[in-house]
Amino acid sequence: MKKLLNTVYITTEGAALRKDGENLVADVDGVERARVPFHMLGSLVVFGAVYVSPALIGACARSGITLVLLERNGRFLARVEGPVTGNVLLRRAQYKSSDEPEDIVRSIIIGKIANQRAVLMRSLRDYRDEFAPPVLERVVHVTDRLARLVRRVEKSEDTLDQLRGSEGEAANLYFSVFDHLIRSPDAEICWQGRSRRPPLDPLNALLSFLYTLLTHDCRSACESVGLDPAVGFLHRDRPGRPSLALDLMEELRPVLVDRLALSLVNRRQLRAGDFEVRDGGAVVLKEDARKTVLTAWQERKKEERQHAFLGEKAPLGLVPYLQAQMLARHLRGDLDAYPPWFWK
Repeated sequence: MKKLLNTVYITTEGAALRKDGENLVADVDGVERARVPFHMLGSLVVFGAVYVSPALIGACARSGITLVLLERNGRFLARVEGPVTGNVLLRRAQYKSSDEPEDIVRSIIIGKIANQRAVLMRSLRDYRDEFAPPVLERVVHVTDRLARLVRRVEKSEDTLDQLRGSEGEAANLYFSVFDHLIRSPDAEICWQGRSRRPPLDPLNALLSFLYTLLTHDCRSACESVGLDPAVGFLHRDRPGRPSLALDLMEELRPVLVDRLALSLVNRRQLRAGDFEVRDGGAVVLKEDARKTVLTAWQERKKEERQHAFLGEKAPLGLVPYLQAQMLARHLRGDLDAYPPWFWK
């Protein structure tokens, strides 16, 4: 099984990263602040204006360490990696399956809807006594609708567009009650609908930031088993978009991101003052808040859950790699179907 290597996040603007022997060294104002051996490093994620030496870039490429460059607010800029590897026969099977992707898409959507429902059920267990009767009735109604949607998708022979329609219907239901799951005392932290590019409120800024981190992990997972991250099944192919990575993260988003975002605001680890509004209305996390989120993200990835298909416990951080492995086995013909991951 793949070792859960460290991802190092550099959030201090003005920092300088360099190679010293077989180590990554981070300097701030000329003073060494961190040193990480290359063999302990899986990827390096840099936010904002940070200097990265050419020698370090070359060392990362040779060692298979991915370097990801993000804007200060977490928006993706670029990805630097070494020579592309992969099994050509596996990729040919992937390209062929992408022409008739309904079975794989059906599994992905079943996993996503089931995990959305699991997030709502967990909130019902945690906050049932705090819900006003109409709110409780509404949330229960949505969980019932999602259960019926899972059964409908599972038994259907829908076309790809119909499956995408079911996924959209489930997302509308799920997010229609998302505001009721928030327990922050700050009125600014509320849910009024999904906004992207840019996020226009604190919760959307938090979700977008975490989705960026999950996309990075899912892309790395696809590449680790030899799949082409640009050719997906649920998401249409577009130049520069990692469609397969976006497919892989769909069933993981409710648990790894949505649930973590709710925990951070409900436990008051993040408050309204941890966000700032930029010109044009974009809302972003402040630097200290980003560090809080990154620490929580790394801790979340260490938590173990039972993998229903494999029958083994695994850290959440390895789930994208396990799912990419299951997908590759299906494409090679070793598995009859792609088994989605369910949160239990």
